[in-house]
Amino acid sequence: MTEVKKYSIDTSNLDFDPDKVRQQYIQERDKRLREDGFGQYQHASGDFSGFMEDHYVEPGFEREPLNDEVEVVIIGGGFGGLLTGAQLRKAGVEKIRFIEKAGDFGGTWYWNRYPGAQCDVESFVYFPLLEELDYIPKERYSHAPEILDHSIAIAKKYDLYRDTCFQTEVTELRWDEVTNLWTIQTDRKDQIKAHYVVMANGCLTRPKLPGIPGINSFKGHTFHTSRWDYNYTGGSSEGDLTNLADKRVGIIGTGATAVQCIPHLGKDAKELYVFQRTPSSVDIRNNAPTDPEWAENLQPGWHQERVKNFSMTVSGRPPKKAKSNQNQVDDGWTDVANEAEKMAREKPQTTAAEKKELLEIADLKKMQEIRARVSDIVKDEATADQLKAFYWQFCKRPCFHDDYLQTYNLDSVSLVDTEGQGVEQITPAGLVVNGKEYPLDCLIFGTGFELGSSYTTRAGYDVIGRDGIALSDKWADRPSTLHGISSRGFPNCFFLGYIQTGVSPNFTHMLGEQAQHLAYVIKHGRKIGAKTIEPTQQAEDAWVAVIEQTAEAVERHFAKCTPGYYSNEGETGNRNGFMNGQYGGGPEKFFQIIADWREEGSLKGLEIT
Repeated sequence: MTEVKKYSIDTSNLDFDPDKVRQQYIQERDKRLREDGFGQYQHASGDFSGFMEDHYVEPGFEREPLNDEVEVVIIGGGFGGLLTGAQLRKAGVEKIRFIEKAGDFGGTWYWNRYPGAQCDVESFVYFPLLEELDYIPKERYSHAPEILDHSIAIAKKYDLYRDTCFQTEVTELRWDEVTNLWTIQTDRKDQIKAHYVVMANGCLTRPKLPGIPGINSFKGHTFHTSRWDYNYTGGSSEGDLTNLADKRVGIIGTGATAVQCIPHLGKDAKELYVFQRTPSSVDIRNNAPTDPEWAENLQPGWHQERVKNFSMTVSGRPPKKAKSNQNQVDDGWTDVANEAEKMAREKPQTTAAEKKELLEIADLKKMQEIRARVSDIVKDEATADQLKAFYWQFCKRPCFHDDYLQTYNLDSVSLVDTEGQGVEQITPAGLVVNGKEYPLDCLIFGTGFELGSSYTTRAGYDVIGRDGIALSDKWADRPSTLHGISSRGFPNCFFLGYIQTGVSPNFTHMLGEQAQHLAYVIKHGRKIGAKTIEPTQQAEDAWVAVIEQTAEAVERHFAKCTPGYYSNEGETGNRNGFMNGQYGGGPEKFFQIIADWREEGSLKGLEIT
């Protein structure tokens, strides 16, 4: 067990002992650590490939294979691909082909149609291109159908349906050194050639399953939350799951997805058993319809200003300009930063070490409030105690909901807490925890997505670059890029996502900045007639060194955390996980780095032929 160092600043005014709370955090983390780390999960393939099926298209789709050439292929039709397509259209690129395994655009929001699905970041900053589309979200935290509709609206505005291949999966990318083109092979037997390839595969599309003994023995009905089976449950994303009225339902998982669908399951199922390993931090959401008067008074440029304001505030770096120095979003994401800033004002001339302690104290206070909220809402004391999260707020993605905790007051709902150990076994009849079997008619996996496997595993295909080098081999130990966008040996190939970039809870902001950056590079390449664009080895090595230096603080923080995908399930040596190898200076500093790089104008660090 890690020893807890006491604070140097005065904590006597607190109504709790921060050192004791931190000690409990460590105890809760330690009992959940497992030697197998991400090995406790398994791919939704082989016998489990049914969990990957698309319920939202008509079966039997077929088409003739393509054997042609385009200028840019974008793999993935989520917000990353959509924003890239929009930027490339602005740059005058006409021959763009999307390749998307789903039946339409939307990415995460195409697949996640479970009851209660919403964005947990304020819609006024989460929705991209609001001013460009002249659109204002209907609510402060929009529901999934509206987000999917917005994705489709972006595709229509920028004419991205043209030449798109839906219901198609890439099986390999291969560089041709004679033609200086990529060949994209697919499961539809396509052989598509492209000058540039953009990998916008996304990170929340490939469901993962727990490696529980007997998982394939269950005789009841089962599905993953990202492939919700409304034919079985009845209802829609708004709930009303009437077919469950006579069913005993179990759900494994209490993360962000489960927090949103459990209230609907609890309301409609005859019996609901929630199998919990680690409780989520669940704060109040306070959703509300958009104020029309507020919307009418918005001035041009409001959207990017608000997006940046949120990013800076949640990172603990409030904007310095007087016009933007207030927290415009002011929600649960920014509470810790608000409190730390308030305490810093009350204690002027603090050292860097003291500022760090103030931020920790603010986090401790916030989590005390969240745990107190559980006691205020959940009537059964034992259940309330099991629902209390003992870890730092950002060890796991924070959740916000106004009905989740209340669900445990229903007589038909039972929390089955596994004391951090997880379900022991799945039987033909149900689940076993602590030697007790819970009979079920339906088992739902709310176990999230593959975020700890290698990049090419998550993508579902390999990339073969110059001299036959495979991306899976080059990145076997860790990714290696320039600005997270491109990698030596893979010319004209660009990456979007959380690879050596600035971490932000607002995914669309990060994706939008990346899309703008790579579109700038492609536009320049088109202007000068470039055959190949890739980083020099020196530039790539320099960026990796920056990542290594700045990521240390992030990794030290996650080493203190209870296991989860943020902390690589406790695998501190895993350099391929979702949150490892990130730029540790925060999103706004990273965005400024790449903006300054573009402003300098020489494309420093890129080798162009």
